[in-house]
Amino acid sequence: MHKNQRTIKKSISCDGVGLHTGFESTVTFHPAEENYGIRFVRTDLPNSPEILAEIDHVVDISRGTTIAENDVKIHTVEHVLAAVVGLEIDNIKIELSAPEPPVCDGSSEEFVKTLLEVGIVEQESPRKVFVVDEAITFHDPERNTDIHLLPSDRFRVTCMIDFQNQSLGTQYASLYSLQEDFVEKFAPARTFCFLSEVEMLKEQELIKGGTLDNALVFVDKELDEPEQAKLKHLFGLSQDVFRGANGMLNGKNLRFEDEPVRHKVLDLIGDLALLGMPIQGHVIAARSGHAPNVEFVKKIREKLRARRPKPTIKIEEILEILPHRYPFVLVDRIVDMPTEKSIVGIKNVTINEPFFIGHFPEHPVMPGVLIVEAMGQVGGILLLNVVEKPEEKLVYFTGFENVKFRRPVVPGDQLRLEVELVHQRRAMVTMEAKVFVDENLVSQATLKAAIVDK
Repeated sequence: MHKNQRTIKKSISCDGVGLHTGFESTVTFHPAEENYGIRFVRTDLPNSPEILAEIDHVVDISRGTTIAENDVKIHTVEHVLAAVVGLEIDNIKIELSAPEPPVCDGSSEEFVKTLLEVGIVEQESPRKVFVVDEAITFHDPERNTDIHLLPSDRFRVTCMIDFQNQSLGTQYASLYSLQEDFVEKFAPARTFCFLSEVEMLKEQELIKGGTLDNALVFVDKELDEPEQAKLKHLFGLSQDVFRGANGMLNGKNLRFEDEPVRHKVLDLIGDLALLGMPIQGHVIAARSGHAPNVEFVKKIREKLRARRPKPTIKIEEILEILPHRYPFVLVDRIVDMPTEKSIVGIKNVTINEPFFIGHFPEHPVMPGVLIVEAMGQVGGILLLNVVEKPEEKLVYFTGFENVKFRRPVVPGDQLRLEVELVHQRRAMVTMEAKVFVDENLVSQATLKAAIVDK
């Protein structure tokens, strides 16, 4: 496994048709800076909204993996993600001209060839890798799915499928090394389905871009003359349709004898990319699919969060991060950073606060504008704690929206300020902030800010 982060050398595109939407789609891969991650950009929409490929953004797994943010969706991301992480690329911007990447031939091969054409370059920052130190198990009784993640010296995948179909049956496949196995043995594996399933999806217009060229179709029903005529009409075919000796519609040749289970490995690699970091461990999956894959990634993330010690940033360190000084330091301690995008700070409100001298001295109440300022300072610590060279940066707030005050804050109260980064586009960020006293919500706001050079 590569020790440093990687990106591609230059931009490159490929195009085709989206499987589910049927829209013509161009995907353009761009190099990205260190710690950028994998992000999709919808260039067909105003302001080109950007979505980070992570598990919290998954909204649908019914016919592939769909991610969304602020009502902007991107369908069927798993084959693109598999190509990116299969080549061990950490940082990349993926622009789309439509709501869905092109399906190509139903595998990741076209994306892999495109990325390899421009080449991959190593960056200076080290990779953040989830090293598995104990078994993580998942069982879905409804789907009879089992997925296990075990310690290993590298990323490995072993997968099994078990279908009650004579042509498909039980298959096993193992990927022992991304560097040695992925490009030739797994990226070309195409998606597969049963004839009854694809026929239903086509009738309901749920695979508008689906053809007999971008999936392996296993025949699981009688192909009499009426059925053949129906299929020819559905797919706009001129040639006859038939069940081949290998059980495939029109006898399509497999690229590998066990191509279906290899595609399951490919899907699993793509869905595991939603963890947001590479895994050093051995994944063993039986009868997996997008829904259990996503649930398994959530379970891995829980383990990852539980492993991370709660950070405490004391006032001495806060003064090194923030440019504020008396009497405008309005956070006393950072008590937690549950994720890389969230933070919890504490502000102790005492009668000795200088603003009480002039703000309702006979009935001291903390000014609402200073509560908002305290939110901003906690948010500023979050942002400056994750950027490169924070000593060279400043956070300027550009707007506060939906500001609400629920109850007065008085001497003796302790403010618990919870701030979460919900959107970032280059140096512009949006954060949601909530302030509690004990368990009571006293204030909340949406904060907009810019990270700028000093």
